Amino acid sequence: MLRTYNKLCILTCLILSTACAKSPTGRNQLKLYSSSQLAGMGEQAFDSMKSEQNVSNQIVSNQYVQCIADAITQHVPNSVFAGEWELVVFDEPQINAFALPGGKIGVYTGLMGVATNQDQLAAVIGHEVGHVIAEHGNERMSSSALIGVGLEVTNQLLQTNKIASSNVIMAGLGLGVQVGVQLPFGRTHETEADLIGLELMARAGFDPKESITLWENMAKASGDNRQPELLSTHPLPTTRISNLSKNMANAMLFYNAATTKPKCS
Repeated sequence: MLRTYNKLCILTCLILSTACAKSPTGRNQLKLYSSSQLAGMGEQAFDSMKSEQNVSNQIVSNQYVQCIADAITQHVPNSVFAGEWELVVFDEPQINAFALPGGKIGVYTGLMGVATNQDQLAAVIGHEVGHVIAEHGNERMSSSALIGVGLEVTNQLLQTNKIASSNVIMAGLGLGVQVGVQLPFGRTHETEADLIGLELMARAGFDPKESITLWENMAKASGDNRQPELLSTHPLPTTRISNLSKNMANAMLFYNAATTKPKCS
């Protein structure tokens, strides 16, 4: 019991020391891990994925994706990552992409059938890099650590005081945390990454209006196989489109001011 309280005290101290952290959009953040820790985790995860998944050897396709990624990452602040980003195209059917701390980007070939031009693919890569810029991975791990200790302390109190039906209460708390905290938290991250990515792609010279078309394509590709938005970490495509549309005028200013317009093919 004492060890559990000690864990909670340590986490509380860490929270107090990081309470002033802000996301790029001005949202308060909890971040318990250092940038170097995250970069190390990102590198390890990326190396593991390269060894476990099929890596594409299609030179032309890889060069196309590399061209887009290079244009996007030129506009990432050095404070986020100052080195050369590593891109890998995975020859897998998933309609997906990701970016990791430490300058790592992965794109699945299945995405190419939905992101049908350079601007749409730039919207996806910009979104994924947006997660890294906003340190959403740090937030998720920090939140999970805090929730885990909080539930452990609650369980210990229930058991120590011999509260009836403590197992039922703990199960309810777990579900409440998932639906009430973690899932909305995930949707907040997705929306924030959308907006960061929208600006990134526009600054890089990609047409931000194509982000709307991308999510229209995503909606068609997913069909009716979607969870209700309340029970999903990802907003519905219609919600994404609405949020992107509200911020399109500002993105177009960056696009029109871009000195270069990439021609990736």
